[in-house]
Amino acid sequence: MKKIFKQLSLICLSTILFTACSIKEPLAIQQPKTSDIVELSQTADDNFINQNEASKDFFEKYFIPWNAKKVSFPKAEAMWGQSYKNRKVYLENHQLATSEWFDKQIDNSNFDQYNTLVKKAITLKNTNVRVLPTNSVMFYDPTKPGEGFPFDYNQNSLIKLNTPIMVSHLSKDRAWAYIESSTVGGWIEIGNLAFVSENFISQFKTSNYYISIKEKFPIYDPIFREYVKVATIFPKNGNKFIIAKNDGNQNALISYIDLQEDEVEAMPLAFNSENRIKIMTQLLDEAYGWGGLLNNRDCSSFTQDYFAPFGKFLHRNSKAQTTNGKLLDVSKLSIDEKKKFIKENGVPFSTLVYLKGHIMLYIGVKNDEPLVAHNVWSVRLKDSDGNKYRHIIGKATVTTLEPGKGMKDFDEDNNILGRVTGIVIL
Repeated sequence: MKKIFKQLSLICLSTILFTACSIKEPLAIQQPKTSDIVELSQTADDNFINQNEASKDFFEKYFIPWNAKKVSFPKAEAMWGQSYKNRKVYLENHQLATSEWFDKQIDNSNFDQYNTLVKKAITLKNTNVRVLPTNSVMFYDPTKPGEGFPFDYNQNSLIKLNTPIMVSHLSKDRAWAYIESSTVGGWIEIGNLAFVSENFISQFKTSNYYISIKEKFPIYDPIFREYVKVATIFPKNGNKFIIAKNDGNQNALISYIDLQEDEVEAMPLAFNSENRIKIMTQLLDEAYGWGGLLNNRDCSSFTQDYFAPFGKFLHRNSKAQTTNGKLLDVSKLSIDEKKKFIKENGVPFSTLVYLKGHIMLYIGVKNDEPLVAHNVWSVRLKDSDGNKYRHIIGKATVTTLEPGKGMKDFDEDNNILGRVTGIVIL
């Protein structure tokens, strides 16, 4: 009876969620009813991966920085962000960044010291990973659609608290550390990390790992620490959960906190219909966050965090995620042929749909239309005079593969489905 009540509660939550979406966005579909979402989830393959093997692979990758001897990127690759100096970039005041501004950031990057500190560390909170060691934004022309907020090109990614990292070196002002996690490299603020000892690592690696299944709930140690995101890892020891804290000298200490049953579950969660719906409802409707900006998700962190609770590791960006399964090329097909191919070959809830710069999760077919869940900023439109503009969606939602079709000024040249180049069977 308890399980039935739990499932009914989940269905009611889904009803509220998808009804709300349908009111706000003209996305070229009738938003699925709760029964449709449940039905689509039931068409998935519960056994699409060996979850025990996948979870073992997940944690091997998660702890790679603590098993490394240094940051793995060649120095030239780590310095890639300095190439922005050769582009026209606008700062937070919408003024062009000067050569002097870039020279200051490049000098502070201190790459003469690359891989000389070489210390293992852990993140103490959800942490922005920056391209250059500054919180200043870098926009392209902010007066043009899609080139201002939220597209801060100094935002490389976001990594969650409790993430193992390797530190290469510090900036000259010692306010930033160049780091590598299992998925990304870049600059993080020094106050967001603590250095770990081998004793800390042995205590942290309990082999009993739980993962957050609830989005943006607060944790305290003993004061507020962070709003936890879905897919955050918590080692468990006894009936307590581990997070790291700073001992005051930038070294990590083990700290124990309490978490609730509806906040975390043992990893991996069974890949069944109930859990697929549970995780999806937590992720949908979240505001779009380019590179994790403002503690939100973009398209690839949406798919990455969706699969993590089930033990499936995905790379951080959309292009790299095409290597996490079997990539099937559809680039030469027409729009109608692509639809047919995806319906015939896509596996609901375990197939990614890829186009340059964007990735989506295929969830099945409704009214003969393939549906996808994705975190998306906008639909590109063009008026009768050829002026381009955007219809802002700005959140994680469910759409057809042609969001915006049927809207006034829909631009067929920018039809998402027309730009899809492949699907990835995970």
